[in-house]
Amino acid sequence: MALCAFQQCHDISFGFSDFGHWAVSLRHRCCFSARNAYLARFWAFWVLPCCCLLCYSATKVKMAQKVAQGVAEKRRGRRGPGSVIGSSAAGCICAFLTIFGVGGETFSRLWRLGFVASFCTKLSDTVSSEIGKAYGKTTYLVTTFKVVPRGTEGAVSVEGTLAGIVASVVLAFISFLVGEVGSHEAIICVLAAQIANLGESVIGAALQEKEGFKWLNNDAVNVINILMGSIIAVFMQQALQIWCS
Repeated sequence: MALCAFQQCHDISFGFSDFGHWAVSLRHRCCFSARNAYLARFWAFWVLPCCCLLCYSATKVKMAQKVAQGVAEKRRGRRGPGSVIGSSAAGCICAFLTIFGVGGETFSRLWRLGFVASFCTKLSDTVSSEIGKAYGKTTYLVTTFKVVPRGTEGAVSVEGTLAGIVASVVLAFISFLVGEVGSHEAIICVLAAQIANLGESVIGAALQEKEGFKWLNNDAVNVINILMGSIIAVFMQQALQIWCS
C-alpha cells in the first residue's frame, strides 16, 4: 500500500516521464543562469512581469468591440489603485512572509506556492474574462446555466474558460522553470486558480450588486478571489503531503 501511494505521488509530480525530465533539465539551466547573474534571490521579478504582460495583452484584445458593446473595463482597461492593491495583496503577504522567514524553510515553500498561486489566479481570471468578452459565443450564468449577455457578473464562456486555464498553465510553468515551485506545485497552482475563479463567478452571480452587498464591488471580489487561490493552493499542498506520507 505504501509503495502504491509513493508511486502515485511520483506520477502526480512528474506526469509523463519524458516531459518531466525535459522540464526539470530546462529548469536547472534557467536557475543556474539566474544564480550566475544574482537574479535568483529576486524571484518575484520573473513572475510579476509575465503576469502583467499577459493581463495587459488580454485586456487589449478587441478593445474597440468591447467598448462598443459596453463590456470593456473602466478607463479602457487601465486598472486603478484599488484594483492593483487587490490583485497584489495576497502575493505581497506571501512575499513578506517568505522574505522574513516566517515558519522557517518548511513554511517558506508554502508561502512561495501561495505567491505563485495568487498570480495564477489573477491572470486566469483576467484572461478568461477578457477573452470571453471578445470571443465568447455563448455566456452562461454559473449558478443557473442561463444564457446571459457578455459581461454579466458571474457569467462564463467556454472560450474564456479555456483561455484562462492556458494562461495559468503558462505562468505556473514559468514559475517552475525559475525554481519558485516544484512540478506538482505548478499543477496545484493551476487547479487552485480554477477553483478560486469558479468561486468568484458564484459570488458575482449570487451576491454582487444585490441588495445588502453594494460594498461587494469588482475590487472586493478580486481580493476574495485571489486570496482563495492562495489559500486553496496551500491547503492542497498540505493535503497532498499528508496523503503521501
